[in-house]
Amino acid sequence: MLNNPMRDKWTSGDTAIGGWMTTSNFLAAQTMAGAAFDYVCLDLQHGALDYGDVPAMLGAVELEGCSAITRVPWNEPGIIGKVLDAGSVGVIIPMVNTVAQCESAVRSCLYAPAGTRSYGPVRAGIAHGAEYYKDANANISVIPMIETVEALANVDAILAVPGVTACYVGPADLSITLGLPPGNNDDEPVFMEALATIVAAANNAGVVAGCHTSSGLVSKRREMGFRMITATSDLVALKAGISSELASARGSADAADGGMY
Repeated sequence: MLNNPMRDKWTSGDTAIGGWMTTSNFLAAQTMAGAAFDYVCLDLQHGALDYGDVPAMLGAVELEGCSAITRVPWNEPGIIGKVLDAGSVGVIIPMVNTVAQCESAVRSCLYAPAGTRSYGPVRAGIAHGAEYYKDANANISVIPMIETVEALANVDAILAVPGVTACYVGPADLSITLGLPPGNNDDEPVFMEALATIVAAANNAGVVAGCHTSSGLVSKRREMGFRMITATSDLVALKAGISSELASARGSADAADGGMY
């Protein structure tokens, strides 16, 4: 298998910091990976990219020595198998609310006898080498999302399912089902209690707790016990960079002409 810094961080007890791709641009994916994130996730659920974009984008991320993972649109064996065959070393599966749904997700990610994944690693075999099949089950990260009150109620049993590597919190959907506006509601005790419950369940199950957040909250989430933390996305970083560059340009222009506009 290729270098997998995300799993290396987990094995050493450290925290993996990641970036998120919502656009279908392999150069942007490689640029993000080259910034030295531990993982980059391609978002097929809410992102503006399709499966046809995935193989090249995974390759672009891998070129920078970064773990290339994918969030699939739904808990469905076909698309899970396809992103793994494309070379993804981890799969984030949305809306896993029950033990049965988690067991289905695990089976879709793993070869028999542990699972039901069909063999055909078209790009994965090229990218990860001749030993891919032998090592796949031990190296693929199965990452169900805990993002509803139903999942929260079942979290201990969900994360105890054999084969789960990590879990991942979607703060927007979790907040909505808690009766809050979408986002990170750190000023709401019910939201913070939910995060603490998920971290505790992950620790009890011996899996990694992950979450989607912003760069300003990374330190706080790390202190809470999350060890897989997405710090930014391509569009968020693009907007921030453009705004910063424009502010600098406006400031230079103002200084040059005496602040006439």
